[in-house]
Amino acid sequence: MDKAVDFRMKQLVNQLVQSYEAHGDIIKVDTGNQLNRSVILDTLEKLRCLIFPGYFGKKNISSSSVEYYAGDLLEEVIYHLSKQIAQALRHKKGAEGTEPVLEVAEELTYRFLSKLPAVRDYLATDVSAAFDGDPAAFSPDEIISSYPGIYAIMVNRLAHELHILGVPLIPRIMTEHAHSVTGIDIHPGATIGHHFFIDHGTGIVIGETTIIGNFVKIYQGVTLGGLSTRGGQVLKDVKRHPTIEDHVTIYSGASILGGTTVIGEGVVIGSNAFVTKSVPEKTKVSVKNPELQFKADEQNKWEHKEFQQEEFWDYVI
Repeated sequence: MDKAVDFRMKQLVNQLVQSYEAHGDIIKVDTGNQLNRSVILDTLEKLRCLIFPGYFGKKNISSSSVEYYAGDLLEEVIYHLSKQIAQALRHKKGAEGTEPVLEVAEELTYRFLSKLPAVRDYLATDVSAAFDGDPAAFSPDEIISSYPGIYAIMVNRLAHELHILGVPLIPRIMTEHAHSVTGIDIHPGATIGHHFFIDHGTGIVIGETTIIGNFVKIYQGVTLGGLSTRGGQVLKDVKRHPTIEDHVTIYSGASILGGTTVIGEGVVIGSNAFVTKSVPEKTKVSVKNPELQFKADEQNKWEHKEFQQEEFWDYVI
């Protein structure tokens, strides 16, 4: 490296170090309390293998070996997850020492893992709802193996259990990973009932204080959000997102906003609807269709001369 390049490199380093000193709130140095995102995501994949054994990870699991399979995976999850939970707990104000935090983290890990059978019960209903609700579905196997909605719901149900236990950071890392790979953004604080079906899914946003009942179906581009976030941290722990009751269908592009907004049982919300008030049960909400205009290409509109004008428009439509 010649002197000119060496000098410019030192300049760049000095500029960055000055920036580190100026913005100490976004730098982590001299600390061993950092989470390992790769370990968390690897643990999430092991949890998926525990929930859907035989679909992911090791294949050809026999009924006689499934107990050993589950035991081996659980040992790995307990070892890694308890350490990551301990690191997360140390981020809380006033968390000092090592042993008490490790003991608490291990207890939280066991309590979380004890919820896996209940999570599987809910996910079984979600797979059933997806198969029953999607005529394009070939089989439940296809849904488990490939549907982004099922993956996002699974991650949310796991993250939600950690959220309930008061585990910081890790639930959000999990759900934001699911968001990045599916386009479905569900906050771990959201409460979701059984038989939940997400069709297509891309662009869905479900906020932290959303409550979703049973047998709810939503399509791509739906937002269950807050009316305003201008209050920032003042709004923390306030119900900011809507409540969706049982047997509700929400079609693509609809936005339902506000913590006092309740969508009653059996409601159907049409595409692109913008709802900020409660809707009574068994109501259909729709946006009046805009008027469509069809203009023929003057140069090529009679590619086949035998077409009459009425026939042409029928053909276009």
